[in-house]
Amino acid sequence: MGDRQVPDIVVGRLPIYLRALTFLKADNREITSSQELGDRLGISSAQIRKDLSHFGEFGKQGTGYEIRYLEDNLREILHVDRMWDVVLVGAGDLGNALASYKGFADRGFRVAAVFDAAPEKVGQKLPGGLVIEDVNTLETRVREAGWKIGIIAVPADAAQKVASTLIGAGVVALLNYAPISLIAPSTVRVEQIDPTVHLQHLTYYLG
Repeated sequence: MGDRQVPDIVVGRLPIYLRALTFLKADNREITSSQELGDRLGISSAQIRKDLSHFGEFGKQGTGYEIRYLEDNLREILHVDRMWDVVLVGAGDLGNALASYKGFADRGFRVAAVFDAAPEKVGQKLPGGLVIEDVNTLETRVREAGWKIGIIAVPADAAQKVASTLIGAGVVALLNYAPISLIAPSTVRVEQIDPTVHLQHLTYYLG
């Protein structure tokens, strides 16, 4: 589940650094600095250097970071130097959007299967080519395929049952879009994405 000695808040910033490096590389840049990254991301250069120091030395004083080298290392640290298959549960508007999102593949993820509980949806072919499967087969399919990452895009009242099924079948990482906090063992990593919570956070500053 990763190096427990590295603070989780640091790990959470690594994908942000990786994304910035990807944009710089697309601009045909070869070298960057912690100052430039910091200016782009609103993070102090000292913080960036401190974060990266948890994993080794990637730059040279006065020279900066070789973008491709640092990008490759961050991909390896985050284990996205390979393609991860992801199982998606929920084929509503959000689920369909996630299933067809092309940005996953560039960052190391592929939606391998989509499940739903609605009989009228089962068997439908999604734009990306996946066929919606019956959620009743979820546990068996996950066990057989060995999928380790799940995305939950179901209503709140169904989310915990789906999570428990996925965990019981061997999934150890969950991305939860349902507006409910999931109960999961400490061995399972859960990331919560609730747009309403973030909007309410924003509106605090608008009053």
